[in-house]
Amino acid sequence: MAEQLTRKDVERIEAEIEHRKLVVRPACLEAVKEARAQGDLSENFEYYAAKREKNKNESRIRYLEKVLKFAHVIEDRSGEDEIGLENTVTVRFEDDGSLETYRIVTPIRCNSLENKISIESPIGKALLGHRKGDRVEISLPNGGSYFVLVEAVENTVDDGTDKIRSF
Repeated sequence: MAEQLTRKDVERIEAEIEHRKLVVRPACLEAVKEARAQGDLSENFEYYAAKREKNKNESRIRYLEKVLKFAHVIEDRSGEDEIGLENTVTVRFEDDGSLETYRIVTPIRCNSLENKISIESPIGKALLGHRKGDRVEISLPNGGSYFVLVEAVENTVDDGTDKIRSF
């Protein structure tokens, strides 16, 4: 399946690829070259560490290029007062009354530890298009469901600091 990306996601990925090719790759090659010059490679930890870093960088470049190749660029089509991409949403869970605040993002930038949820997650899908004051049913993959009340919706400025997820 193609990765859903915004235009800004594509720009970030392109910038990371360029940085890795023009800055990180030459530095890794130089580190390998210096470590190789230290002598016996069979017991040279620096050489293996430098090779590992070089390979990690090359793998990341290939991964990002593949993401771009199969990407599907999406636009936020939500109305002014509707929940959409890049909105920060505060919801109250009906079962226990607790409040949670989430930011709605594309799948490649989701991070549950930072309360950034994907538009493909059950809660992300359910919240899209709703407004402040709406009661929303969140359907779970196992067949269960629960309700939340939308307490607040804020437009969030994308500051470009979100990291592109890696695997």
